[in-house]
Amino acid sequence: MALPASSTGTEQGAPHSAPDPPFNPLVPAPPVSYPITTLEDLGSRTYFNSYHYPFNVSSVPLSSRRLPDRGRILVCHDMQGGYRDDKWVQGGNNPDAFSIWHWYLIDIFVYFSHNLVTLPPPCWTNTAHRHGVQVLGTFITEGDKGTVICNKLLATKESAQLYAKRLTELAVSLGFDGWLLNMEVQLDKQLIPNLLEFVRHLTEKMHSSVPGSSVIWYDSVTIDGDLIYQNQLNQYNKPFFDICDGIFANYSWEEDYPKLSAAVAGKRNYDVYMGIDVFGRGTYGGGQWKTNVALDVLKKDRVSAAIFAPGWVYETNQPPDFETAQNRWWGLVEDSWGMVQTYPKALPFYSNFDQGRGHHYSINGNQISSDPWNNISRQGFQPFVKFGPSSTIQVLFDFNGESYSGGGNITFKGILSDNSAYFTTRLFRGELPLGSSPIQFTYSVKSGGSSKIGLSLEFSSPENQQNKILLASQDATYESLSQFAGNFTKVLISHEVSNPKSIPELGWVLQENSISMKGSTLTEIHAVCYQEKPDTELPQSPSEFYAVLGHILIKAPGRTPDFPPASSWIVEGQYIKWGQGSQGSSSKSLSIKISWKFKRGNGSPLYNKYNIYLVELARSESNDSMQRLGKAVQFIGTAHVGAFYISKLAVPGGISTIRFIIQVCNDYGACQELDKSPFFQLNVPAKLSAMKVDAFVDVDEEATTIAIVRVVIGKPKKKVLKREDRAKRLEIACFMLVSLLILVLIGQCLECSVAKFIRYLF
Repeated sequence: MALPASSTGTEQGAPHSAPDPPFNPLVPAPPVSYPITTLEDLGSRTYFNSYHYPFNVSSVPLSSRRLPDRGRILVCHDMQGGYRDDKWVQGGNNPDAFSIWHWYLIDIFVYFSHNLVTLPPPCWTNTAHRHGVQVLGTFITEGDKGTVICNKLLATKESAQLYAKRLTELAVSLGFDGWLLNMEVQLDKQLIPNLLEFVRHLTEKMHSSVPGSSVIWYDSVTIDGDLIYQNQLNQYNKPFFDICDGIFANYSWEEDYPKLSAAVAGKRNYDVYMGIDVFGRGTYGGGQWKTNVALDVLKKDRVSAAIFAPGWVYETNQPPDFETAQNRWWGLVEDSWGMVQTYPKALPFYSNFDQGRGHHYSINGNQISSDPWNNISRQGFQPFVKFGPSSTIQVLFDFNGESYSGGGNITFKGILSDNSAYFTTRLFRGELPLGSSPIQFTYSVKSGGSSKIGLSLEFSSPENQQNKILLASQDATYESLSQFAGNFTKVLISHEVSNPKSIPELGWVLQENSISMKGSTLTEIHAVCYQEKPDTELPQSPSEFYAVLGHILIKAPGRTPDFPPASSWIVEGQYIKWGQGSQGSSSKSLSIKISWKFKRGNGSPLYNKYNIYLVELARSESNDSMQRLGKAVQFIGTAHVGAFYISKLAVPGGISTIRFIIQVCNDYGACQELDKSPFFQLNVPAKLSAMKVDAFVDVDEEATTIAIVRVVIGKPKKKVLKREDRAKRLEIACFMLVSLLILVLIGQCLECSVAKFIRYLF
């Protein structure tokens, strides 16, 4: 079976380029994220009628929204106007799409565009929440059109409260954490009281609906209604600051403004976010490769930073390539500000280091797709690695090399000399408290020659005692371990885990070890690169080092939780649309929305990732023999909500049945076996006009056939008649009813006539 746009399963429903307007959000189509552009649409709640709305709900909750009492980093996205490759909810096919992976340097992420209501695409909310970062949408009014909007928005106290309520409802329903308010218009001073009410009411509603949420005011219009940027916190914008969670000061500030703003803020000094424009437009220090100049001042003066448009690296094609330039630029931020996030904090902890883009995709070491893709929702926990060359070993994220899980790996290559017996680099910095039970570490490695990778674990005890434990590879020898003498509290040799789901020939080795550190806290995880030492005292020349780290899993000991059986799910096919295919007269095209949910009474386990596959069955094959269909199983994408849309799937002639498999994935990095996963199965009509469906719902004038089909796995489907059949039976029933009434009337007439005849005789 072939898929559109590419020869295989590249992120179904994601065209190479965004379609031009007009855009009708009510019509089924590949799901997209989009803004609300009019006050009328905001007030009338039309967004919730959109076909795309359910797809845009984020699926990863934020563990804690409480912001720390320290200097914070707010990042305002503003990348090429917003809604680019990230607008495709189910992902796209651009492996070079813009992304952010330095989440450990960010506290708040704002998705920004110049539309009235900017709703963050769920991919950003999902991955930011995974890393402990708040996500805010943007409400902006600007220019003459913005003045008209504000006149209506702020006409009365009630109207101000209404639109504040509408914004709160959007944030709650879509799962993000608050708003940046940017009122860049000149206002009649008489409207200011209602503007204050709008800010106050929005903040109160957000706090009551989403505890710990944030509403941040942008330094634009003043308390007098003048559009004059203050570039600091002062008496002209403090009334807004006092009734919300912070202020984003414009970026044209001078060196003493941060200190002056901190004085005005008092105990809320860290709620002042001083703007830095990375493009360097009038910003202190010049931005770009000197962004750290402004950051140094802000940290010294004990306020927070608002970094505007870090996409500068991507938009201006900074050399030598995006990956290298991005790592270098964020390195400036880390050197100035330090790390602001820590993980792991809880179990299980799983990372495949995936950046949410790549040239292929793998599960358990098996490559299931060779197509380029992008989907930020797929990002795993990002490592705290300083990528780039060192004096001995180069550390890089490899998109082109084989991956154990997802679309990449961390590769270590270079030379280890006798003067540098081993090389170590930080992977994660955590705050994981340990109880009395041991914890289990599993990680995947592929290496060449004598190259080996171990894990260095650092623990802090309640008495502040530091311990370093090395998990060495399963085949470590005494000679190779001797080089670590005196550098670690303990050295443990891991054992190899057999993985029946992986292909041994691919070279991935699973290492596993358990460790007990009762009462301690896991604070650091490092990769340790070393080589097997030969059993000889002769001097050895430096040799090439090459090894790849595929994933890390930390969990409590014992078995990974079982997946619910396929019979626990209700799977539906909706908006089924068949059309004529382009591969000959017998070929067809299919568009369909597949949705699934847990049956009532079975509980509701939280899953936020589902791999979608399709299986094709020829007319001579059995529908029930999954073993005979292995070669026909094809990966078509990933869902992060309980629905997936497939657009214009090419169905060649000769295919009788197609099956869509929903493979459930959990937080341990495990995925359900395909033959035990829920699925939706659909018969391919021999002729479009002769198609039979289980339940007819509606007919689209422009479509050949549209229907909805429900499959309750584990129970026989009830026979439901098509509308045409129901109409015919109703017609027959009506005819029979009328005939019966006529017979009754005739009978009554006959009865009356007989009675009269009898009376006549007697």
